[in-house]
Amino acid sequence: MKERISLLKSEILKALAHPTRVNILESLRGGERCVCEIIAELDIEQSNVSQHLAVLKKLDIVSFYKDGLKVIYRVKHPQVFEILDLLDDVLVMQVEDTLSVLTGLKRN
Repeated sequence: MKERISLLKSEILKALAHPTRVNILESLRGGERCVCEIIAELDIEQSNVSQHLAVLKKLDIVSFYKDGLKVIYRVKHPQVFEILDLLDDVLVMQVEDTLSVLTGLKRN
């Protein structure tokens, strides 16, 4: 059972490991959006957005519904944004660590 849970976690992390998918999720942070809005905001091809949304849908990270001809997406579990926020925190700490090391290298 533990192995299965680890596998499921790694699948979610793999889905989050692509910059386009992270950008799509950040686009959805403000609420649900149609594919056309995501395409316009990220300035990438519709087919590319669709492929990445399919990965996120498969792992149940996003959900969608149809509104006429539009397909509207939303993040299914807002905790995904907490993961992204934690990654931001880690990045800030890494930069701070690097700056600390570089400051120590300054010559007088």
